[in-house]
Amino acid sequence: MTVYYAVISFIFGAVLGSFYNVVGYRLPRNQSLIKPSSHCTNCNHKLGASELVPILSYVFLGGRCKNCKTNISPFYMTFELLTGILFAIASVVFGQSFEFLIAVTFISMSIIIIISDYQTMIIPDEVLIFCGVLILLFQFLSGGLSLLIHSLVGGIIAFSIMFLIKMFGDYLFKKESMGGGDIKLMFIFGMVLGWPMSIISIFIASFIALPISLILYFRKKGNIIPFGPFLCTSALILLLCKIDFDTIINLLTK
Repeated sequence: MTVYYAVISFIFGAVLGSFYNVVGYRLPRNQSLIKPSSHCTNCNHKLGASELVPILSYVFLGGRCKNCKTNISPFYMTFELLTGILFAIASVVFGQSFEFLIAVTFISMSIIIIISDYQTMIIPDEVLIFCGVLILLFQFLSGGLSLLIHSLVGGIIAFSIMFLIKMFGDYLFKKESMGGGDIKLMFIFGMVLGWPMSIISIFIASFIALPISLILYFRKKGNIIPFGPFLCTSALILLLCKIDFDTIINLLTK
């Protein structure tokens, strides 16, 4: 049954991943999520049902528009595949539980943020609020009021620490060192991971971001690198590997 649920989760995730591509592209640009319908950005050809099947349409069409034969960016298929894989992993790790629902909500939020922040340097408030409310609902249904309060306290502490880090960075570099979206994102991290692991996610994100940022900086000086995708990547690693603060303490004290 584990394999069955993982396959179903993968398919469901891939379908949602296709939608998340639309949300991540359009929402920060204040565009409708409904109109216009999916189309080729080169010839405006409206995509038919056979061209909207996640992953498979891209493969069978050879990565080209059916109408004008223009190359389609693999960016979209990549996030369909990634969302499907992450949903499947969450199914194996958490089983059919409220934890699974919290995990896929967190994954969904992260995927949209990665797409949005990478393309526009914006982390939409709407995504944070919607996913945050869903997570709180699932936590309340799972553990009642005590878990809900614990989650909110973790979010407030993580948010406050990130805000202080930003203030210190602004003072040190004499300019804005971090976007407001990154600080708000830490509130959700604190709710899901707990505030200690949220802080650790910052260090992991910085470790992942450093070599990539240096390469991009030296290629073109003055490049601004969004930090949101790295934060989401580190948080997903911690979440899906079920790494908690006690695990880290045990590893350090061995």
